[in-house]
Amino acid sequence: MKPHLEKHPERKPEFQTTSGHSIEPCYAAESVSDEDSVLGYPGEPPYTRGIYPNMYRGRLWTMRQYAGFGTASETNARFKFLLDRGQTGLSTAFDLPTQMGMDSDDPRAAGEVGRVGVAIDTLDDMRRLLTGIPLSDVSTSMTINATANTLLALYTLVGEEQGAKLGALRGTIQNDILKEYIARGTYIYPPEFSLRLIVDSFAWCAQEMGRWNPISISGYHIREAGANAAQEIAFTFANAICYVEAARQAGIDVDTFIGRLSFFFGVHNNLFEEVAKFRAARRIWADLVRNRFGATDLSAARLRFHTQTDGATLTAQQPLNNVVRVALQALAAVLGGTQSLHTNSYDEALALPSERSAALALRTQQILAHESGVADTADPLGGSFYVERLTDDLEERARTYLNQIEDIGGSVAAIETGFFHSEIEREAYQYQQRVEIGEEVVVGVNHWAETDEAPSDIRTVDTEDLAKRQAHRLGEWRANRNSTHVEHALDALTVMANGEENVMPGIRAACTAGATVGEIADVFRDIAGTYRDPAAGRP
Repeated sequence: MKPHLEKHPERKPEFQTTSGHSIEPCYAAESVSDEDSVLGYPGEPPYTRGIYPNMYRGRLWTMRQYAGFGTASETNARFKFLLDRGQTGLSTAFDLPTQMGMDSDDPRAAGEVGRVGVAIDTLDDMRRLLTGIPLSDVSTSMTINATANTLLALYTLVGEEQGAKLGALRGTIQNDILKEYIARGTYIYPPEFSLRLIVDSFAWCAQEMGRWNPISISGYHIREAGANAAQEIAFTFANAICYVEAARQAGIDVDTFIGRLSFFFGVHNNLFEEVAKFRAARRIWADLVRNRFGATDLSAARLRFHTQTDGATLTAQQPLNNVVRVALQALAAVLGGTQSLHTNSYDEALALPSERSAALALRTQQILAHESGVADTADPLGGSFYVERLTDDLEERARTYLNQIEDIGGSVAAIETGFFHSEIEREAYQYQQRVEIGEEVVVGVNHWAETDEAPSDIRTVDTEDLAKRQAHRLGEWRANRNSTHVEHALDALTVMANGEENVMPGIRAACTAGATVGEIADVFRDIAGTYRDPAAGRP
């Protein structure tokens, strides 16, 4: 190496992954431990190489494109557009008022109705969102957290109206409130009451909806906030531990729900680190399920996860460069063994995706699946000295974080003490410093920048007109419903929430009577109050 370096010095003093992990010039057999010399096979614990023996040779990953904007009817049209072009599962974005339990005519919702997702206030909105889509045949993911139980209730009611049995409905509600306190901010109630709602959904889904995932525990938003790969794994699993323990404390047998827990990760540009991240995550989850939770259903040790290419990596400058970034990230997700994938559109750093950009993002997945060959064998990078070393190192770093969180007292304590925030903020700041000085190259931003025009087909939402139309529909809904029935249903829900009954039947009854998302959220606000982040007052 020495004489070569004298002629050809390395481009920079140190090479690192996106997460700051040092990269050696070359990896060989001595780079990995003896225990890793025998990797085992996909479909075998601890599932490092994948959760199924033949992976995508049998069934491809579910191709979802996240969609939601404006009214229910507009989003329904986008759903059908994507399904017609080969999407294999729905993924629903809700606007901020819906996420925060505010009806569209609430003064606090001004300017946000339909802006970043679809506005859903009533059962009629959910009907229009899903009209013409057979829910017994389509898997649906809903990105909703604080009001997840209510949106699940509305979805199931529409499914039943279509003639579907609850047990036949397939899909996922995100329902991961802890990461909202950590990274995203769309929480309403204090953590303990939020956990109660989640536990109720676990129990109800286990009894009524055997094919439904009652939670998608998300590292994606944690990574979007600035966390590195090891933090993404560790903080996600710390939250998972909290949910499982909360359910057990409520007297729910772990084997009745553990197999329906699903996960959601982001994927960044460093291909090998991202592949290693997914492999390390599978190994840790298998250990948690079998040894910490003591589940007898060993199939639950198979980590099932959805992946989304990371919006934080996309640039408003030279947006067509994002096509390449998304393709690279999607490749990493597939090489890493994801079960479901969303590919971002190239214009998402500028606005909601246009039809053209959304279709191209979907085509990216289809080309990977059918033209690249990466789906033809399981774990194609398995045995790479580099990938195996990265897998080991990420597992070790993630376990160190998990031990720290355990010492603090778990996820809720780590939220309240500001541990998560401080760790993520430090990592995000250090990364941005590297970008500012040009050490971290972002093509088109800090290197090879140029003046270019934004795409001409940027989608905009007239939120003022939309809010008026949505408020009008909401007014008609209230005028035509039986107010006495609504009042009685909300009173019954209040009694349930004040006691120990599972609130899901009460929420469904309130939705059937005609209660709005905001009215149901207000019942819980009156009981539990609203949460204020202790870190909000920090300088």
